[in-house]
Amino acid sequence: MKCPECGQWNRASMPHCIKCGAPLNIDGASKLQWKNTLKDSGPSTAYLRADEFGQVDSTPDARDQLAGEMQELKKRKHEGAERQRRLSKKTASRPEPEVIVTDDSSEYTRRVRRVEEPVTAIRVQPVSRNEKARREQSEIWNRVRFMDENGAFVESHTYDPVPAGGYGYSQGTGSWHLAGPLSKNIAPAPEKKKGILKILLMLLVVALLGAGGYFGYRYLASQDRPDYNKDAIITASLLDDLPAHTILIPGEEGTTIYVRELHASYVVMDGFATIVVADHTWYDNLEGALEETMDVTMTPFLKTASGKQTPLPLITYPITIPISPISLESPEGLYKEVSTTMYSIKFTVRPDSRITINDQDYSDIVNDETGEVVYNATVQPIGINPYVIKVRSRYCRENTINVTLYREKQEIPLDLAVGTIGSTDKNVMRVTATTLPGSEVHILSDYSDFDITELDTTGKFSFIAIFKEVGENTITITSSREGMRTSVVNHKVYYVPRPEEYTPKAWSLSPEGYSELLNNIKVRADKHQIYVVMGTVKDIINEKPLRVVINTSEDGKSQPVVVECPEQSKFHWEKGKYYRIFADVSGVYDNMPVLIARYSYIK
Repeated sequence: MKCPECGQWNRASMPHCIKCGAPLNIDGASKLQWKNTLKDSGPSTAYLRADEFGQVDSTPDARDQLAGEMQELKKRKHEGAERQRRLSKKTASRPEPEVIVTDDSSEYTRRVRRVEEPVTAIRVQPVSRNEKARREQSEIWNRVRFMDENGAFVESHTYDPVPAGGYGYSQGTGSWHLAGPLSKNIAPAPEKKKGILKILLMLLVVALLGAGGYFGYRYLASQDRPDYNKDAIITASLLDDLPAHTILIPGEEGTTIYVRELHASYVVMDGFATIVVADHTWYDNLEGALEETMDVTMTPFLKTASGKQTPLPLITYPITIPISPISLESPEGLYKEVSTTMYSIKFTVRPDSRITINDQDYSDIVNDETGEVVYNATVQPIGINPYVIKVRSRYCRENTINVTLYREKQEIPLDLAVGTIGSTDKNVMRVTATTLPGSEVHILSDYSDFDITELDTTGKFSFIAIFKEVGENTITITSSREGMRTSVVNHKVYYVPRPEEYTPKAWSLSPEGYSELLNNIKVRADKHQIYVVMGTVKDIINEKPLRVVINTSEDGKSQPVVVECPEQSKFHWEKGKYYRIFADVSGVYDNMPVLIARYSYIK
């Protein structure tokens, strides 16, 4: 520090000048005057933003702020360069001290200036020729720090003024020391206790900052959390026979409440604004797979006569989304082994439903009255043939079923002609098929008129299948060739004669006829004897396949039989109703004859 009276440079920690004794203003000198000139100027421009509620927010322009900071940094850089040039000029004008090295015979070498007057700047430091001793002295020297009268560390200069008392050499310690008042101002090394207190103080500050940040985040998060209305009354209801919810919002009589999502206003009457919302309103326009439930939110506003809207607390409640109904009829399960190129997948949905099969839209094949769908699937001989059926009914979420048709892989292609029917009322049917030309073809079921004239050239052949059983009949064809695996095709055909051919063959279930049936049930089942069942449905055993119990006695209390509806028929029997059914015997269930219905009439 330079003395303001005589211009002598002194150590920063000295309270008085070593030359003239004038007091030194340490506190004033330690302050950096250029810091006082730093200040942030206000933004020159600002953005004004207004929300839908009329609230105005002023935001400064970030570019103006950045430009101001750049100008301030440029000014500080220029002033710093000027100050550095002045300091360099003063340092260059200061006379350098003369340093000589003597006393080569001693263990230590000292550096001194042989002048009588006080030196401008000199650092006294013992230098040891012994490496270990020199390292120890270096550690002692590097631990020396300077403090002011208030106990604060001050900036150390590259020079140390020598006090008037001079310096001396200690024979006991082998080191040089200052004999003047400078040694009295050198503060001792900080104690261990003070270091621990400083560490604890730093940990406390960090903990306080962390706690403040945590609670500040919680506060800001609570400000962003929406305010929900806890006074609104929400109940489940119906609207046009569809699930809905009724919401009662309290308010002042005669005021109007506007709901943003519904684009409608409601007047408060009897203390409440009554809102009835159908549940499907919230998901009608949503595509893709939806969850079983969803939470809906309404945003109400209090609307004044002038048109101003004041937001009210949000209203939220859960709704249940029904799934689109679908009833698979054929095949009976989700997995079916087939041996034909074509297979009819039958299922029932609601009329006007939107359906896709393997991502192809087939909504046009839905029956407008019954909702029945018949899809003719092409089954390749590659093993697994998947069919993904998606149904989206009105006011429902999407429903998906996966049907798998398995057709065994073939080395020799063997396919029935496209359009081969699966049901008929005649006992004969012309069947056409194709295979690998030159293959050997065999028909394992009943047939006649086998035509193989084109088998060796095109692989085409045909025959007439004969059906001897009422109900399901299987046509079996094989194609073989040397060195290749034999291919087999099994095609089922449902055969039921016309009513005028079938019903006259029916036997009556009189008391005598019922007893005869029970005594000869196996014979009658093998011959598929036809009976007429008349009576009231007493009980429904199961729905799929549909099985009912009917008492065939005149009083309707005895002679029970089980009547089953085949997969190909669409009979719907209800409990307590009277029916006249023509059926053939198939077996026994719980000591009751089982008959397969072919024709059913209501009394």
